[in-house]
Amino acid sequence: MPTSAISSATLAGSNANTLDRIPVRTLGQNDFLKLLVTQMTSQDPLNPQKDTEFIAQMAQFSSLEQSKTMSADISQLRTQQQFLQANAMLGQAVSLQVDKDTTAQGIVSAVQIEAGTPKLMVGGQAFALSQVLSVARPPAAN
Repeated sequence: MPTSAISSATLAGSNANTLDRIPVRTLGQNDFLKLLVTQMTSQDPLNPQKDTEFIAQMAQFSSLEQSKTMSADISQLRTQQQFLQANAMLGQAVSLQVDKDTTAQGIVSAVQIEAGTPKLMVGGQAFALSQVLSVARPPAAN
């Protein structure tokens, strides 16, 4: 049985088709309006839904969309707050919880962003803000 070589163009084309068929997991306002129109056109003409039911559905959807937006905004604010906290520790002496039984002390020399989360650089190692036990002014040099 002869076999043929699969070209990269064939793979790329089939991969693109596969990606096009992956369903979107979030519903947007346009999706809701399409569902609403479909619901209105498919209803029983002798027993139609009241317009107040449609308005209630739209209000619930709007509320859900606002909640999602607010959640994303709060997450962004939390990240910005962590970055500000980390920046405030630059040049400060910190005590850090390395693991259950080990602590470390040092001066925060830099703030590094890893996966959108600020890390404190102390002694050449990166530490999360959650590992900070205490912050103090560094000892004055004489």
